[in-house]
Amino acid sequence: MRITDLRLSAKLAMSFAVMTVAAAIMGAAVYMSLGRLEEEQARTKLQTEIVLAAAEARAAVTRQENSLRGYLILKDQYYADRVKHHYNAFTAQVDRIAELSRGDAEAQASVRTIAEAAAAWHAQVADPAIARASEAFSYGEAVQILSSGLADQFIEPVEDGLDAFRDAALASVQASEVDQNNATAVAVATLAGGVSLLVAMAAFLGWYSNRSITRPVVAMTGTMKALAAGDNMVAVPHVERHDEIGEMAQAVLTFKEAAVEKERVEAEVATQRKEAESARSHNEARERQAAEEQAIVVAEIGTGLAKLSEGDLTFRIQAAFPGDYRKLKDDFNEAMTQLQDTMRTINAATAAIRSGTGEISEASDDLSRRTEQQAASLEETAAALDEITATVRRTSEGANHASSVVSKAKGDAEQSGEVVKSAVGAMTEIENSSKQISQIIGVIDEIAFQTNLLALNAGVEAARAGDAGKGFAVVASEVRALAQRSAEAAKEIKTLIETSSSQVEDGVD
Repeated sequence: MRITDLRLSAKLAMSFAVMTVAAAIMGAAVYMSLGRLEEEQARTKLQTEIVLAAAEARAAVTRQENSLRGYLILKDQYYADRVKHHYNAFTAQVDRIAELSRGDAEAQASVRTIAEAAAAWHAQVADPAIARASEAFSYGEAVQILSSGLADQFIEPVEDGLDAFRDAALASVQASEVDQNNATAVAVATLAGGVSLLVAMAAFLGWYSNRSITRPVVAMTGTMKALAAGDNMVAVPHVERHDEIGEMAQAVLTFKEAAVEKERVEAEVATQRKEAESARSHNEARERQAAEEQAIVVAEIGTGLAKLSEGDLTFRIQAAFPGDYRKLKDDFNEAMTQLQDTMRTINAATAAIRSGTGEISEASDDLSRRTEQQAASLEETAAALDEITATVRRTSEGANHASSVVSKAKGDAEQSGEVVKSAVGAMTEIENSSKQISQIIGVIDEIAFQTNLLALNAGVEAARAGDAGKGFAVVASEVRALAQRSAEAAKEIKTLIETSSSQVEDGVD
């Protein structure tokens, strides 16, 4: 298969694929160069930090020696403290170098050698010299320690090790700079070559698209315009192609053949139009007949619906319907028959409901009468309770009076034994009366309870009666409240009697 036979979508996909692959290759090369550049920059940064740490540590060593000499000269404690301070700074930088060089066994060994030599200098030179210089008689020994060469024996490995770290880091930085320059040059060259290649490919693809797509499309457009203008003899180009342009040419060729076929069909249509005119007149006659039949059916159905709206369920269609409408007539008559039967059933059910409603009304009236009778009985019971309550109150007043008499009799009892005996007898009678009153109060409580129960039953019956018993429910509620008040009054009287009985017992005693 030739490339020219490929479909336009495949050609465009291949073009974009080639450009995408070229761009991806260029991007990958640039990305690798940038990655290498970043690695070299990171290495440069690390080595630069090692150089700075080594320089700081070297400066701290020098400051330690200078501070120690200053202490020997001036004997000022400030310089002794500065020796410790600079040693701590030196230790921090050495630890920093060890952290930056982790993973390098040789560098870690050098760091340990430097740290041990510095610690030995501190232990065998700085600390003894400071201790001896603080006393006048041993000052010479301190000076001897510094001038004996012992200090150089410990400090030289420290300085040489730090210088070695500094020199190695500087060499690594210089090498890294060379690598960075190389990586940058490669990235620039790759980017420039890739851009040039993409521009060339874009130009080639533009030329190829114009040759294989744009020009054929323009030619096809001219052919279609000629066909639209009525030129059915125009030649259709690019029919031999197998891509979308060829498909478009095939479609245009089809349009051309269709236009030629249209001219042939139009001649046939003119002949068929005459035949259609005669057929149309025949169909109009049949349609008029069907319209007349439909008018008859609509009129009869309309009459039946009018009778139904007036409530006449006995109407039936008697007119003869054409063959296609006979089932409509039978269905209408059957529906009227079923509707008539249904209305008869509804009338019977309505009569039964009316009878049940009358019985419910009579039961409600009977319940109302019984409720009125119970309410009258409750009123009579309440009146009797009021009379009993008044009697109990008078008895209580008599008991109080008897109590006062007993109090007076107590004073007279000292003068007359006979009077005392009479008083004791009176007290006994009062006590008996109090017991009788207590029994009466029990009867009152029982009456109040029964009244309350009766009022509750009356309320229940009134609730069952519905709206007709609402008035009796109110009366029952009032009677129940009256019974409750009577019970409370009986409890108060009972309390008074118990108090009087206690007072009477005291008087008897």
